[in-house]
Amino acid sequence: MGRLALLASVLVPLALFGSNRFSAAVPIAHDPNGFETIPWGSILGEMEGFTKIDEAGRLQTYELNGQSPSLGAVPVDSLRFTTFEKKLGRVTVRYTGQSNHTKILSYLESNYGPLDRTPGQIAVGSVKVYTWHGLYTEVTLRFEGGLEHGIVFFESRTLPEKLTDETSTTAF
Repeated sequence: MGRLALLASVLVPLALFGSNRFSAAVPIAHDPNGFETIPWGSILGEMEGFTKIDEAGRLQTYELNGQSPSLGAVPVDSLRFTTFEKKLGRVTVRYTGQSNHTKILSYLESNYGPLDRTPGQIAVGSVKVYTWHGLYTEVTLRFEGGLEHGIVFFESRTLPEKLTDETSTTAF
């Protein structure tokens, strides 16, 4: 009976909430093979304009020097660049506010492709997740409506290391 209760406690919430929290992935028509003008695999330590803020073994984290973080024209809370063995593999953007979320979603759709707005395709509920997949790049946006916190991951799909750090891809 204990196994059945455990199984039910895991599967019932997934059945009730899991199916309507996520939207389908959108294919990226023109994959940038990097983040904005910086190609995946770039060595940020050799580039002007970046400051290393953390190092954890083979992972290093950088921020832009002397600039307020933004995604396109949208101000954000943080913009961090993660390298694996010195090669750029992930950019993480954190932001707050429904207004910023709307602007960031519009920016992502204009750069990576429009979401399928067919009823039932867009996520409902307090947590929304949107994904764009390209040959070289994957973009994942997660927004928690109740707290108005958002996070966007831009990741290389071609670096074999795939940056398996301790951070969950949906963590705030």
